[in-house]
Amino acid sequence: MDIQGYLQKGVNWLLTSGVHIIFVLILTVIALRAAKTLSTRLIPVVVRQKEDPEFQKRTQTLGSIVRYVLIIAIIIVAAMTMLKELGVEIAPVLAAAGIVGLAVGFGAQSLVKDVISGFFILLEDQIRVGDVVQIANKGGLVEKINLKTTILRDLAGNVHYVPNGHIDVVTNMTKDFSRYVFDIGVAYREDIDEVIEVIKEVDEELRKDPDYKDDIIEPIEILGLDQFANSSIIIKARTTTVPIKQWRVGREFNRRLKKKFDEKNIEIPFPHVTLYMGQDKQGQSPPLRIVKEGQ
Repeated sequence: MDIQGYLQKGVNWLLTSGVHIIFVLILTVIALRAAKTLSTRLIPVVVRQKEDPEFQKRTQTLGSIVRYVLIIAIIIVAAMTMLKELGVEIAPVLAAAGIVGLAVGFGAQSLVKDVISGFFILLEDQIRVGDVVQIANKGGLVEKINLKTTILRDLAGNVHYVPNGHIDVVTNMTKDFSRYVFDIGVAYREDIDEVIEVIKEVDEELRKDPDYKDDIIEPIEILGLDQFANSSIIIKARTTTVPIKQWRVGREFNRRLKKKFDEKNIEIPFPHVTLYMGQDKQGQSPPLRIVKEGQ
């Protein structure tokens, strides 16, 4: 083939495959810019929360991973298309990539599981920094959360690093609001209605206290007489507070309730034990000898 033939062939290639490659490059640039914009706006639309500093952190984390996945996908598709236009057989390339991807997948399946679980935990807003949660048999305050790991600090100061892939159930004790449940035991001799009025009185005083009124959302809810225990009757109640304040309010309520019970002479009983000495066939019981300590 002479020079003119090569030139003609080159011109034909430029007018066909060359134009296709340029067109693919232009589309790739447009797609990359669209991916950046989409990843920035998609998460806020899905979650539908905007004015929240913690939400901004979550959207940045989720947006970065969505953007990364989209960019990788766009580049791979563009590269395969251009290789095909250059005359390279892409079937062996795809087969080799599949084998490599399978090997990497087997080696990094734990990491992939952690990342996917972390993505949906952040997307569904199950956990936020500052929440008190119970996950993977560990409980504590969430200090940090990312796509791979959730970091908790418990009441004793111990730090727990929990891989997100190990989280199957999340118990969030500070989501939107919190509650403290009271099991109030009093003696069988007490008037239940009087005890309930005392409980309401203590709650009203606590809600008027400037140090606690902003922590309590609504008046205490008396659920009623819950059970007849061995030495007491149990009244169940609960109070609703702003997130993470339930323990502070609950402890102060218990302190005030104890003082009020003392003022009203309402007994919080010690455990009672009934001794039965038994009887013989004649109806006689053996003597019970009681010795005073120190004699």
